[in-house]
Amino acid sequence: MTTASLPHRALWKPNTVVAAIVEREGRYLCVEEDDGGRAVFNQPAGHLDPGESLLEAVRRETLEESGWHIEPTGLVGIYLSQPPDSEVTYLRFCFRATALRQAPERPLDPEIIRAVWLTRAELFALRDRHRSPLVMRCVDDAMSGQDTPLALLRDLRFPAPG
Repeated sequence: MTTASLPHRALWKPNTVVAAIVEREGRYLCVEEDDGGRAVFNQPAGHLDPGESLLEAVRRETLEESGWHIEPTGLVGIYLSQPPDSEVTYLRFCFRATALRQAPERPLDPEIIRAVWLTRAELFALRDRHRSPLVMRCVDDAMSGQDTPLALLRDLRFPAPG
């Protein structure tokens, strides 16, 4: 069966996620999180919520997972990935962002063990504990400095009729 023959609501859709690359003095903001009993490293990242823009999502996810307020400054890349042995496909929007201020009193999401600033070398040394290969790929792409301006993004949410 092709997707053309599926009813509209049964069409396949990827999971849309956002991630933040926040660099400060040669260190990158990362989170160590519990992924089914295994401690893994990732950038602050998560799913786009209903009614939310991509920029709102990356600000929210970074605050919830790391306790840092950020401001996105560029789009590092858009990545389509499917983990091995999974039927789930992810569409990841990775943003470069500036750290504005920390909110140390704010509790982190329950699965987060800690937020930590790591150099690229430290993060690379932990590659066996990365949540996915996108962790290193996004840092390396950010280091290349070829960001796309945020003006590329268009938020076309329309008010409900009526």
